[in-house]
Amino acid sequence: MATMADRRLQVFLAVAKHRSFTRAAEALYMTQPAVTFQIKQLEEHFNTRLLDRGYGKVTLTPAGEIVLEYAERILGISAEMEDEVAGLTQEPNGVVTVGLSPTIASCWLPSLLDAFKREYPKVVPRVFVGNSEWVERRVAEKELDVGLVEMISDEPTLECREVARDEMLAIVPPGHTLSRHVRVRPEDLVGLPFIDREPGAAIRELAETFFRAGGFPHENLDIACELGSLSTIKHLVRQGVGFAIAARASIERDVREGRLVSLPLEPNLFEIISVLLPKDKFRSRVVSTFADFATEHLKKKAQERRNA
Repeated sequence: MATMADRRLQVFLAVAKHRSFTRAAEALYMTQPAVTFQIKQLEEHFNTRLLDRGYGKVTLTPAGEIVLEYAERILGISAEMEDEVAGLTQEPNGVVTVGLSPTIASCWLPSLLDAFKREYPKVVPRVFVGNSEWVERRVAEKELDVGLVEMISDEPTLECREVARDEMLAIVPPGHTLSRHVRVRPEDLVGLPFIDREPGAAIRELAETFFRAGGFPHENLDIACELGSLSTIKHLVRQGVGFAIAARASIERDVREGRLVSLPLEPNLFEIISVLLPKDKFRSRVVSTFADFATEHLKKKAQERRNA
C-alpha cells in the first residue's frame, strides 16, 4: 500500500538502512538512477549533503542523522494512520516478506500457507528460504518482515516467539548397521560418515552440541559433506553416503514409507521453532496478521503431532 508520506523520505530511509544505493534500489524495485535522483532532490530541499559516498559505502552526515530520525517517525506515523483507517474499512491486503529455514519450508509451510490464504486471500506472502542464521540477520536488518526459524534468538532488536519444538533424530538407510538400534549415543555415531548441515544452520549447531556433550568436538567427526538442502540430504542418506540428523517432522513420511530409518538420540535432542519480528513500536497490520496467524497455526500443528 502506498503511503501519503513523501516518497523521497522512503528512498532516503532505504539508502540509509542498506548503506548502498544499489541495494536500496533492489529493495524498492527502482532503478539506481531513480534512487539517486530522489536523494538529490531531498538534499536540494534541505540545501545540504545528507549522505557521504566514498570508499565503496554510504555514510550519513550529521544532517543525514537528523533526517533519518525524523523520516522513521514520519513514515511510521503515516503507515500507522493508513493501517488504522484500513482496519475499519477493509480486510488485510498487501505483501508480507517471510524468511524460513529449509526444514520449516518443507514441513510446516504448506499447511500454514493453505490455512492463511483461505483466511486472508488478499495478503501475498513473499517467501525466501535460507538457514536460520541468515533469516535472523535479514529480519534484524528489516529486509524481511517475519522469520520462521529453528532457534531461539537473543538478538536484542528482535521479538522471538517460541511456538513449537520438534525432536531431533539420526537417520540411516534401511539395512544400515545401526538400523536395529533402539537409541543411539554420540559414541555410536562417531567414526561413521556424517552428512552435516552448512554453517549457520540451526540443526548443525544442535548436532555439534549433542556430540560435544558426549566428548566429541566437531573436528573429530567424519564429515562426508555439508549441505543446506533437506531433500538432497535425505537422498544421500538413502544412497548410503552417511547418516544425518534431522527433525522428526521432516522425515516422518520417509520413515513411514520405508525409505529411511529414524533413531532417537540419547540424550534426547530438540529443536525450537520460533517466529521472529523486529521490535518496532509500530507494526503494519499485514505483518501483525501473518505473524499472529503463523504463531497460532504452528502451535496447533505441533500439538496435533504430539497427540498423534
